[in-house]
Amino acid sequence: MAKKKSSSKAWLKEHRDDPYVQQAQRDGYRSRACYKLLELQEKDRLLRRGMTVLDLGSAPGGWSQVASGLVGESGKVIASDILPMDPLDGVSFIQGDFTEDEAFTQIIEALAGKPADVVISDMAPNMSGVYAVDQPRAIYLVELALDMAQQVLAPGGTFVAKVFHGEGFDQVFKQAKGSFAKVLTRKPKASRPRSREVYMVATGFQGE
Repeated sequence: MAKKKSSSKAWLKEHRDDPYVQQAQRDGYRSRACYKLLELQEKDRLLRRGMTVLDLGSAPGGWSQVASGLVGESGKVIASDILPMDPLDGVSFIQGDFTEDEAFTQIIEALAGKPADVVISDMAPNMSGVYAVDQPRAIYLVELALDMAQQVLAPGGTFVAKVFHGEGFDQVFKQAKGSFAKVLTRKPKASRPRSREVYMVATGFQGE
């Protein structure tokens, strides 16, 4: 128990000392994850004014906050998570599991008969610290998000998702290549160097 308490203290200290955490507080962003999407945007110009964006696993709302600012009032951001999320201007939030009928139907209704231009996902499972448990869960979430993207994206649309290097990574990458003209990975500076996370950026949706 003492070891767990000690590691929690170390995590809290690292979190408080993290320059991205401090910057997020100064900039009024909900999380340090905002800077990951901002860096992807800078490199790949994923989001533009007037676009419709679906944010999967959106809580606490950092990516939705960034997306809303980039698409502007003429655009639309639909966010979904099983966890609650505080309201954000310009964002329609649907609480529920997007793989289940109720939440899925609400998302489709929020799209109002139009496809999404971009689907984004910064989802990760609750990590147990056991690789053999965490990695399959993480890959499964990417597969679910990719499946959702394939159902709602407009031709030429974009899918962005957090993926963890390890077992299953190559397979999910191959799945994405079957539906998109170009698939690459990015490692934003705001992503901690020791983390196995990278971001899949898939552009030019061609259908399943």
